[in-house]
Amino acid sequence: MAITCIIRYQIEPTQKHQFEEYSRNWGKLIPACGADLIGYFSPHEGSSTTAYGIYNVDSLAAYEAYRERLATHPDGLANYKFAMQEKFIRSEERLFLKLVGCLES
Repeated sequence: MAITCIIRYQIEPTQKHQFEEYSRNWGKLIPACGADLIGYFSPHEGSSTTAYGIYNVDSLAAYEAYRERLATHPDGLANYKFAMQEKFIRSEERLFLKLVGCLES
């Protein structure tokens, strides 16, 4: 059973472009490190501080292995460093959800 990880970010509204660069960087790395990226979402209308990253993993064990690969990947380390230096992320929280139903097409 796949698990969906939804990361809710609170970002600095004047640094949306830095968050978008950060997101594009993860867009290449997340699939390379073993998760199925759905996408990153930046503020457009409404809240100027809430953003999301969403991806799927096979299990919590797969998530832990994926996070280890991401944390030790040179480009992943560079992206973490970029976020720490630029300070555009105020906070982040992760939710782990499982799909229990959907609309049939």
